[in-house]
Amino acid sequence: MEENADDPLGVLDRMTQILQAFDEDDRGLRLSQLARHSGLPKSTVSRLVGTLVRHHYLERDGRLIHLGLRVFELGQLAREPRELRTAALPVMLQLRDRTGENIHLAIRDGQEIVCVAAMRGRSGAPSRVRVGARLPAHATALGKAMLAHSPGSVLDDTLAGGLEALTPMTITDEAALHRQLVDIRSGALAAEEREFAPDVSCAASAVFAPGGRLAGALSVSGRADGLDVEGIAPLLRAAANTLTRRLATVVSTLD
Repeated sequence: MEENADDPLGVLDRMTQILQAFDEDDRGLRLSQLARHSGLPKSTVSRLVGTLVRHHYLERDGRLIHLGLRVFELGQLAREPRELRTAALPVMLQLRDRTGENIHLAIRDGQEIVCVAAMRGRSGAPSRVRVGARLPAHATALGKAMLAHSPGSVLDDTLAGGLEALTPMTITDEAALHRQLVDIRSGALAAEEREFAPDVSCAASAVFAPGGRLAGALSVSGRADGLDVEGIAPLLRAAANTLTRRLATVVSTLD
């Protein structure tokens, strides 16, 4: 008897069984082969394959079924943060020791940023960002550093979604944000004071993958009334440049 089709965890388990039925060669499988390899009833496989095809996790080629583009996109998304963290951790540790402040590493995902690594400093400054947190790009130094080096369409989408005020200091004026991003592209450090949290200030610098592609951003944050942005700027810039060089080495060894 088939399991309850309305059970979301059961559906996820069965979809996972279907995706795991493919091997690395992916020459394509017929529906009957998928059922046999996954250990699921053919009727269940037929129904779930239809859903997976609609969402591009699988593709049909006549009677053959292949892994879809979305699977490879997700694999790449998972690989890149892992490479970035691998290259970043020693750099973050050194930056933390030299500044005494909180250090964060983030990537951009659409109009948001995602923190992929964090280190608490010795200054006792509050840390308002945890690993895995998703934050609006416009209200953080990390986000501004990445927006400044992203395609114009990313900024357009960010503006179209509205610039939410997280604190009274958050920049919600489009022209003001544009001016900041132009300055960052021209070499200024990305910075924010009490824009994301009322008791925190932050400075950030973009990090680049081989070929000049944006990989993420590295930041130093501390108490809003105590962070010396000018003093940490040379250390932060040097760390971002070192991470860019390390990332090239890590990527080349993993390829």
